[in-house]
Amino acid sequence: MSHGDMQSVGLTLGGQSIYIANRAKCARCLSVGVLIFVSVFCWDALAQDRPAVPENIKAPSDQHLVLRAHALGDQIYACQPLPSGDSQFAWVLSAPDAKLFDDTGKEIATHFAGPTWQSTDGSQVKGKVVAQSVPDSDSIPWLLLTAVDHSGKGIMSDVVTIQRLDTKGGKAPAIGCDAQHEGEKRRVNYTADYYFYSAAQ
Repeated sequence: MSHGDMQSVGLTLGGQSIYIANRAKCARCLSVGVLIFVSVFCWDALAQDRPAVPENIKAPSDQHLVLRAHALGDQIYACQPLPSGDSQFAWVLSAPDAKLFDDTGKEIATHFAGPTWQSTDGSQVKGKVVAQSVPDSDSIPWLLLTAVDHSGKGIMSDVVTIQRLDTKGGKAPAIGCDAQHEGEKRRVNYTADYYFYSAAQ
């Protein structure tokens, strides 16, 4: 082996210098270095997919984002007497009714009473609200939900946490609910982004 082959070669990966004594192995080391860099870059990109939200509605840090979707639909309210028994009435949420789309505009799921989300692959997840935040007083709250039931096999089967974020609209009507309108239902348009997480493997 010649003296030239033994010259050290310097590489820089992730801001750190690495010196390779054998020039003949440089190409192989470069390939490995590129793979490491790409892996770290992709991991960081996935981590950045997590939305910036108030602390109380963050998904657990050890869970993985498996699906993000944009919802377009209605919040359905029913005019009902309040449980206080003082003859007062209010619009009470009956159910959501929305379609969920991916970033290309393809419909990938539906959202209905439960609250439940059903993927086009047939799998379902039902959630329970555990925390909320109100960044926009003119829109329904942002929510953190935990899964309480599943059915079918597919992308929703492993979902354990759901977030409803970036809501627009959907709030209950401010007027029009009294004894004369008991049982009446109204639909209020809303949009939101939903994030679905699975447990760490």
